Formats: sequence, C-alpha cells, structure tokens
Amino acid sequence: MGAYQEKHQVDWSALATELEQLAQIRSPWQRQATAWLRELVVARSPELVTDTGPSAVPTGSILDVGSGPGVTACLLAQAFPAARVLAVDIQPELLDRAANRARGLGLADRIGTLRADLGDSGDQLPAADLIWASSVVHHFGDQRAALGRLAAVLRPGGLLAVAEGGLPTRFLPRDTGTGRPGLQARLDALMEDWFAARRDALAGSVAVAEDWPGLLSVAGLTPVGSRTFLVDLPAPLDPATREHVHDMLTRQRDLLDDRLDSDDRRQLDRLLDPDSAHGVLRRPDTFLLAASTVHVAARTTADGATDETPVTGTSVPGTSVTRATG
Repeated sequence: MGAYQEKHQVDWSALATELEQLAQIRSPWQRQATAWLRELVVARSPELVTDTGPSAVPTGSILDVGSGPGVTACLLAQAFPAARVLAVDIQPELLDRAANRARGLGLADRIGTLRADLGDSGDQLPAADLIWASSVVHHFGDQRAALGRLAAVLRPGGLLAVAEGGLPTRFLPRDTGTGRPGLQARLDALMEDWFAARRDALAGSVAVAEDWPGLLSVAGLTPVGSRTFLVDLPAPLDPATREHVHDMLTRQRDLLDDRLDSDDRRQLDRLLDPDSAHGVLRRPDTFLLAASTVHVAARTTADGATDETPVTGTSVPGTSVTRATG
C-alpha cells in the first residue's frame, strides 16, 4: 500500500506507524501470495530462486510498487533469495521505514528504495522480472494507463502481480447488541458510495469495468491466474489487532459522518468507546476476516510467446490464518 494519487488529500507520513501495523497484521496473506508467486516463477525463471551462497549476486529484479513500510518487499526478498528488490513509494518517511525493516532482517544488501510517483510517468521505474502492486492501481484516475505503465517495464517473460478487489474486511457480528442489526453491511454499502465518489473526483478519471484479468490483457499481458487469500483472526483478538480494528472503524466513522443516520452514529460511538464493554477494544466477539485477491499476468517473450500456458482465472481459497506473524 502506498501514497499514490492521495498525497494531497492524506498525510500518509503521519500514518506511517498505523500503516506499518496494518501491514504487519495482514502479512499472513501476503506471505501466502509470495509463496504462490514463487511457485509460478520457479517454472519460468529458476535463477530468481537459486541461492548459491553468501557471495551470490542477485540475478533478477523485483519491484514492490506502492511499498509503504516495506513489509511485502521483505517477504519478496525472502521468497526470492537470488533477486534484488526495490521498494517504490512517494513518501520518504515510508521508504525510511522500509530500509530500516530490511536492515533489521539482514536484507539491506538486497533491498533498495526508490522515491517515485507512478502518476507522473513510468520512466522512473527500472526494468523488472516481477512487479508487485498491492492496492495501488485504484488510486489512479485511469487504471488502464497505470497498468500499461507497469507492464511497460516488465522484461519479456516477467510477471505483474496486482492485488485489487477481494471482499470488505469484517470484524463485527451481524447484531452487535448496541443498535439496529446489520451495521457492518450498511457501512460497507456507504463505503462503496464514498469510494465511487472519490474515484470520480480523481484527475483523469476513466470509468472501467474492474475485470482485472481483462484490464491486464488490455495492457498487453497474458493472464496467468487469480487467487484469493485469507487473513482469518477469530475472537478474541490480541491487543494490537483490536487497536487496528478500532482505527479502521474510527476512519469509517470520520469518512461517513455526514452519510450516517442517527442510530448508526450512536451505535458507532458506543463501539468506539474505549471504556465501554460493548466497544471493539473490550468486547469478546471482535474478530478480523479479510479476503484479498491477487491477479497475475505475464509479458510475452520477444518472439511473442509466453513462457507458461495461462490457467483459468478463478479465485481459490487461501489458507486460513489464526495468528499474525512477522
């Protein structure tokens, strides 16, 4: 996750700690996704996963576009021990955190950082064998053009992995016992309206059907597959995850304030009250369930063929995760 296109609306640097906490809590699905990418790459470019010892020189290049604090960049470096990873973001504070994280994990020799804004042009990005872009493309008014810029820097046979879509995060029971049942479903509907209005307001906004394999095809790539991964953290949650849920609900309360009816506003206030037994910080039934979908496509080789026969783009369940790990 990164700062693209919202740099003037949101102070992302002030949210650095929260972003890092979010990435850490949700890292299980990203770990599953990088393992899947590794499986795809092994058959195509085995040199990216061949570690010949401490003196090995990285032979492949991976971009984490919209890297944020670098959690996924580090996972990619661990999954591809013979590759060099470049964390790309517009916010220097987030890139500093990515560099610090890499140093702490002993990966500083293979993880670099690049401050770049994909909204300006793709010329700032170096050629890559694998590009990871999670929750980035939807920040651009013209999503097709953004995908085209990413596809343009892929080397022949390279893969572009775009994490977009999935399902809204759930963390509350249907009936919270504090107001009219179905609060989270109503919040989801209001957030969809808010998101649609935000996209309409983006510079150069172009309405497209968000068929991600189809959009990747329009960008000149060949879809390889789509897979959905879960983060399933049942109740009771640990304190850090409870704080994350509280932060998410607070943001929704702030964004939707003028769209909420009085009953839902009161219910949200009770759920956000840190001293209330009904609040998400204390109630025993707060959980976290999130589904994120990754769409992968390949750039054709120089002779127009692909290195791998495309598979159908059906989503398949990811592994259920019961504990967030580093």
